[in-house]
Amino acid sequence: MTRPTIADLAKAANVGVSTVDRVLNGRDPVRPQTAERVLSAAERIGFHGVTAIKKRLENDKPVIKFGFLLKQSHRKLYQMWAEVLTKAVEAYPDAHGRPIIRFVDELAPENTADALLAMSRDADAIGIITSDHPQINHAVDGLENEGIPVFTMISDLTARGRAGYVGNDCVKKGRTAAWFIDNVNPSPGKVAVFVGSHRYLSQELCEMGFRSYFRESERDFQMLETQGTQEEPDLAYDMTRKLLESEDNWVGLYVAGGGVTGVMRALRENGGPAAKRLVVIAHELTNETRAGLAEGVLRVVLSHPARLLADTLVKEMAESLNTHRTSIVSQHMLPFEIYTAANI
Repeated sequence: MTRPTIADLAKAANVGVSTVDRVLNGRDPVRPQTAERVLSAAERIGFHGVTAIKKRLENDKPVIKFGFLLKQSHRKLYQMWAEVLTKAVEAYPDAHGRPIIRFVDELAPENTADALLAMSRDADAIGIITSDHPQINHAVDGLENEGIPVFTMISDLTARGRAGYVGNDCVKKGRTAAWFIDNVNPSPGKVAVFVGSHRYLSQELCEMGFRSYFRESERDFQMLETQGTQEEPDLAYDMTRKLLESEDNWVGLYVAGGGVTGVMRALRENGGPAAKRLVVIAHELTNETRAGLAEGVLRVVLSHPARLLADTLVKEMAESLNTHRTSIVSQHMLPFEIYTAANI
């Protein structure tokens, strides 16, 4: 059998011979989709120049600097996100990705706005986890005017200029947390919600869904006033300990924001009937929440699909650089994962 020729490859890829020649020799630009089609045909027919085509595709990939602005470098949750996002950038097939990971340890909005503007000098596109605040929104809108797309992950913003959001349907997430507390408890009682900050739109929406479920519930649950942990485990610890001491029929807690490690510490230390009865629902599967599920301190964890979120975000950031920006904000609502002691 004779080796496939350039003419054979052109026919198999449904392109002209001149197009195949350009792909092989790199003399003129070729659309990435066309080059990929030629490569696929070359592999299919056993064309001898597959290595040259792969090299051409690799050389033609753009270099993209992906910036990610996360919170509190000391928290293992954000360390996990840094690792997952870095891997997603490195695995992105259509560009030579360069991840830039930075943290905002002091959560004042002006610090986040300043960090966002500083990152814009180094990154082509930015992904951010942050609270909704006028100073931050102003910075996002300013970057949109400068052609730097900013995407929100996990919690959205009200900034007009944000390019897109990747995360969960938070109202549905909150209602799911309420469903578990309703159905696991043999009898109704008092239910509480902890949020990290009312400035996080995701947490506000989770609380909204949670409360709306119990407003519709036929069982007589009593909602306690929502409390803010400021994302600090020590505050969450104090709040949990005080509620255990003061509320004699406390049966459910939804930790919709940061501080779950403090909640777990208070429950472990107490160890009494009230602590063991309490049905606790938390967010994000980490080593700490996995241990909480295994011990029975937590009943359910509702978690973002970490790798899917990171891959989706990176893809959206890259594609935003190749398309004309419009006023339409892209919304990617990803399914949340449900973990219990039985499936961790």
